[in-house]
Amino acid sequence: MPPLVPAATLSEDYLRTRRFTLELCEPLAAEDYVVQAMPDCSPAKWHLAHTTWFFETFVLRQRTGYRPFDATGAYEYLFNSYYNQVGPQFRRPDRGLLARPTVAEVYGYREYIDERLLRLLEEEEVPGGMAGVITLGIHHEQQHQELLLTDLKYAWSLIPSRLRPAYRERREAPGPEPDGMGWIEYPEGVRCVGHGGTDFAFDNERPRHRVLAGPFRLADRPVTNGEYLAFLEDGGYQRPELWLSDGWISVQQHGWRAPLYWEPGEGGWWLLTLCGARPLEPGEPVCHVSFFEADAYARWAGARLPTEAEWEIAAGQVPIRGNFVEDGYFHPIALGEDSPAKMFGDVWEWTSSPYVAYPGYRPPAGALGEYNAKFMNGQYVLRGGSCFTPRPHIRAAYRNFFPPDKRWQCTGIRLAQ
Repeated sequence: MPPLVPAATLSEDYLRTRRFTLELCEPLAAEDYVVQAMPDCSPAKWHLAHTTWFFETFVLRQRTGYRPFDATGAYEYLFNSYYNQVGPQFRRPDRGLLARPTVAEVYGYREYIDERLLRLLEEEEVPGGMAGVITLGIHHEQQHQELLLTDLKYAWSLIPSRLRPAYRERREAPGPEPDGMGWIEYPEGVRCVGHGGTDFAFDNERPRHRVLAGPFRLADRPVTNGEYLAFLEDGGYQRPELWLSDGWISVQQHGWRAPLYWEPGEGGWWLLTLCGARPLEPGEPVCHVSFFEADAYARWAGARLPTEAEWEIAAGQVPIRGNFVEDGYFHPIALGEDSPAKMFGDVWEWTSSPYVAYPGYRPPAGALGEYNAKFMNGQYVLRGGSCFTPRPHIRAAYRNFFPPDKRWQCTGIRLAQ
């Protein structure tokens, strides 16, 4: 028999997460909910519905006597992201074409599912398997909270500058600009990486296993805008010798000349942020660079990107503190001497490691086995979380992953040697 789990903590975590999603949507107008700016992004309305679909599909529909919110079966089809074992899915690039259901109907869907799931959690004990799926759903929604903001930022970047809204008023960041980059030495040795505890982690973070790490050193902070600007001004985007083959192809095909959201403006480069456009601040971590740009910069700087094992070895020795979405900056902040530990928050940091399974990994049985395993192809691992990541969502073993040419996420650079 699976263990029984007290429901009080689950209810609290569930409510907090669901309410925070709605809080993130408060600044939106009705039109903002339906825009899909590119196939990689999804409309805010879809994020709200899909996270709800997850709880309905994998928790409530497993209960005898449950009556689905939508009797036609349309929601089951429209808001299934990629779970082939659940059934067919509406085409991802066409999500922005869905005028129905309306935003109001999607909010009604959320209320319907919340009411029934909380009623389920009013039971004194919840079977361990069901508690695990609910916990997975909570962390799944936290992922979509971040995606909702990054997708919105990209959509708003396409609005003519005179009409662009500000998501929130800019909050002034504390602390001075960082000093010169320092390095932290790590000796060679056999280390353990991956998640080994009994608390929540995604399946791709397990099993905990040993790695042989040679001696290395890691930069004590991410690369800043000012440092990246020097690469740009040294012709970094015009020098093929600095780029991997596919990276140089991407530079030519997409016309890259600077990170995403850098725009020429009065007095030099300007940054487009969720809180409005403003002059480039040299002390902030550079953001919205692809793996290819990160790798080219590292080569230009006489360094390299860390492996994910190296990154985790270093991160396991510091507390999880940093600039996360709850802090309300919605943008990386300068990392001065008084800043929190600099391994987490602000920007996801590219590693040189391809996203593959750990030794001994086995995906979960059933449809939930599709959550991570089938994406272990052609992607690179990112670590540490960003200014859009919920703080409870991150840990040293967390493995994010993206294709190497993507830039719309809050991705940055940490150097290794």
